[in-house]
Amino acid sequence: MTALEHALQVFAGQYPQQAALAGEYLTLLREGGQSPFCRSRLAGHFTASCWLVSADGRRVLLTHHRKLQRWLQLGGHADGDTDLAAAALREACEESGLHGLVLAPEIFDIDKHWIPAHGAVPGHWHYDVRYVLRAGADENFVISEESLALAWRDIATLAEDEGGDASLRRMAKRWLQQV
Repeated sequence: MTALEHALQVFAGQYPQQAALAGEYLTLLREGGQSPFCRSRLAGHFTASCWLVSADGRRVLLTHHRKLQRWLQLGGHADGDTDLAAAALREACEESGLHGLVLAPEIFDIDKHWIPAHGAVPGHWHYDVRYVLRAGADENFVISEESLALAWRDIATLAEDEGGDASLRRMAKRWLQQV
């Protein structure tokens, strides 16, 4: 059993409401053929993202994603890396310019979402695995080419925003239950 398989099984036990989805992730991991960690697998592939919280744990850093035109958590493609926690950390550093981030290695959330066609790339599924990262004292970010903007957002406000993104609300509520 791989570390990711074990982590997904632990996650499914902790969050039974997402156990069926975790089962889909396990199926993807165990399928033969093209690696599910490579974006060239157009039927769907793993991505890694993060719930990047401020040092005080009250705010989360979100990106206004350039291609998707939505406010989302930081993250991206695994690009062949089977260590999705490391991929989430790499993506967070690249997209925010922040350094000294502290990674919690257990899975915080999972979300399967459809990515619409863009240019020559057809629409496909992202099997996103999310980890918590905590910022240090320096929270001064740098906006990368992938983002239109970055912003620290109050987690309690996100949790209460009934019109907001369902996945962000779920993570905000989960975070508030843990702290």
